[in-house]
Amino acid sequence: MSKILIADDEPNIVTLISRYAQREGHDVVPVSDGRQAIEACKTEDFDLIVMDVMMPDTDGFTACKKIKEFKDVPVIMLSARGTEFDKLFGFEVGVDDYVTKPFSPMELMARIKVILSRKKTSAAANTAETVSAGGIIIDTLGMTVTVDGQKADLTSKEYSLLLLLLKNKGIVLSRDRILNEVWGYDSFGVDRTVDWQIKLLRSKLGQYRDCIRTIRGVGYKFED
Repeated sequence: MSKILIADDEPNIVTLISRYAQREGHDVVPVSDGRQAIEACKTEDFDLIVMDVMMPDTDGFTACKKIKEFKDVPVIMLSARGTEFDKLFGFEVGVDDYVTKPFSPMELMARIKVILSRKKTSAAANTAETVSAGGIIIDTLGMTVTVDGQKADLTSKEYSLLLLLLKNKGIVLSRDRILNEVWGYDSFGVDRTVDWQIKLLRSKLGQYRDCIRTIRGVGYKFED
């Protein structure tokens, strides 16, 4: 059974998501604002968070950023605002997926299932080994990255993206393949999702930023 935190100030939305999540066998903890979500994560462990953007006291983006500072938990953000800027900003603060209101509860459950499944698969696959290229070292057991001996502060998606690139050094990866393997979907409806994440990842790799090469019209590859 997975434990899910639902943070939304609309009671009907919380009730709807809770009903479907519990039907899928999940344990649900509801809160009504971002501050409560942060406090809940300080005292409890959750497998996933479903959080609204516009909430009183502390908005969803701020809450997500603060939670990611001390706990590695996937976050699905809900919002009535579906602009590309909102989605890209969400990815920057560590959001794992973005669902625009109004939404299909069945689609939301499908996305929850994919994220939880990938989380379990990733945890099971991690062994006491490292993946490296130049001064970049990934500890797959601790899920940490160092660049020239300094710890890199990567989001979970940036970590997964870098690991995928390093495990396929010299191989061109299409945007569709990256979306499918890192996010678990063929498309988010945001054409620049991968490009934006690559930009953010490069900014954290120092002198190795140019090792991630853009293959125009196709995707990306990592070269030492």
